[in-house]
Amino acid sequence: MKESLMTFFLLLGLVGIVHAEEPKSTLSIVAGPFKPTDESFKQYRYPDWFRDAKFGIWAHWGPQAVPRQGDWYAKRLYSSGAVDKQTGKMKSDHDYTHHIEHYGHPSKVGYKDIIPLWKAERWNPESLMALYKKVGAKYFVSMGSHHDNFYLWDSKIHRWNAVNMGPKKDVVGLWQAAAKKEGLRFGVSEHLAASYTWFQSSRGADAIGPMAGVPYDGNDPRNQDLYHTKAAAGDKAWLTTDPEWHRQWFKVVKELVETYHPDLLYSDSVLPFGDVGRAMLANYYNQDIARNGGVLDAVYTCKEGSHGKWVRDYERGVADKIYEDPWQTDTSIGDWFYRTGQRYMTSGEVVRMLIDIVSKNGNLLLNVVQTPEGDLEPDVLNILDGIAAWMELNKEGIYGTRPWKVYGEGPGITTAQEKGHFDGLKDVPKRPFEAADFRFTTSKDGTVLYAFEMAPPTGEVRITSLAQDRKLADKPVKAVELLGSTEKLTWKQDTDALVIQQPTKIPNPAALAYKIQF
Repeated sequence: MKESLMTFFLLLGLVGIVHAEEPKSTLSIVAGPFKPTDESFKQYRYPDWFRDAKFGIWAHWGPQAVPRQGDWYAKRLYSSGAVDKQTGKMKSDHDYTHHIEHYGHPSKVGYKDIIPLWKAERWNPESLMALYKKVGAKYFVSMGSHHDNFYLWDSKIHRWNAVNMGPKKDVVGLWQAAAKKEGLRFGVSEHLAASYTWFQSSRGADAIGPMAGVPYDGNDPRNQDLYHTKAAAGDKAWLTTDPEWHRQWFKVVKELVETYHPDLLYSDSVLPFGDVGRAMLANYYNQDIARNGGVLDAVYTCKEGSHGKWVRDYERGVADKIYEDPWQTDTSIGDWFYRTGQRYMTSGEVVRMLIDIVSKNGNLLLNVVQTPEGDLEPDVLNILDGIAAWMELNKEGIYGTRPWKVYGEGPGITTAQEKGHFDGLKDVPKRPFEAADFRFTTSKDGTVLYAFEMAPPTGEVRITSLAQDRKLADKPVKAVELLGSTEKLTWKQDTDALVIQQPTKIPNPAALAYKIQF
């Protein structure tokens, strides 16, 4: 009996060794023109649907909304102590304190116990999608999994998912069906690549106090498939260095992609894990080609320079110039997850940010903060109504447009702006736009220019980029209209500016759009 057991464990060990040394070539990739190499990705071409869409809405929503404390709750509930940079003394994280007060100590009651509390009982994806279409979104993105390693789809390889637990619904699938019904393109976001090191906080213990040294529930072997096993010493960066976790990530994203075939896939990182990430991307592109009769319609976004291989994403930031390759800003009207008492962006701030992004060849993906129950607060609904009202009047200058020769003019071009989180400018500049700030878009055929005045005029409107002496326009201006207005404008093209007399009525104060023909 002992010899049989010894043989069994020896064979098991050999299997483990073979699995650990599994070469990248064994990763299963759908056959197609894309190979897992940078050279192969150079053949990628951006689909027109994405270039024309300009505006998408994101549901960055899941169990972490339950405590109403905002982003990263699953990690921070385990942050029992950190050094205060100002005082030099140890202090507990707010989420750790909140968790103990409302749920219990994380040695017994951890994130696993938050998940069943997420019921999504007021979530109606069909009505929300109809609203988002009215607001002006052309694509919608559902979170697939955040760093909490909880899957919002009907996963066959991970028991911690929204069909088995919490709302007991296929959240990704229901979002997708609602988007398809409204004619919106559909995407999913994966934040799993960062989960392996991010969730190591669950394996700690209090350093001080009456519970010092008592392990958190992430150390319980029964929970390892949620919290992950212990990372190797030194494996602390945003993306793990563990090859086994790399392969696990590939398997998970492959299941997500090949179950729902999203039009857009978002990674909350650079393209993860070297050759494994390249294999994932080649598989994503090839499966889309196979489904679309030989046409690649898929978009992949990550936080890394694209060089034409994918769409670069700026989190909470915007590009500072026109880029030849389309790019995307992802941001939220408030915190990433619901937080009590948070300040939301105004509809005007969203509109002006959208205009600035589109003028530089970008798209805006906007997270609309949902309550844990799944509905929207009245102030969020008011913000969306404001965006919808502006878009209804001015959508001609947004959808299907392209950048002009310059993206804008005015104080906002020359005044230094604060940097955003990931190398771009902040998505909501502290310096408010002025009437002298303009942003430009143009029709695909170049015959129409849209000049957006980023604040209501206080006198005559002067657009210096259209001065006769600037010669940015190939032909003289022949007509000027104000979108959303029937008023006949008085204007003239001088040597130093296109001068438009101040309109008597302002269609919408968020921004004015002048339609200029040559």
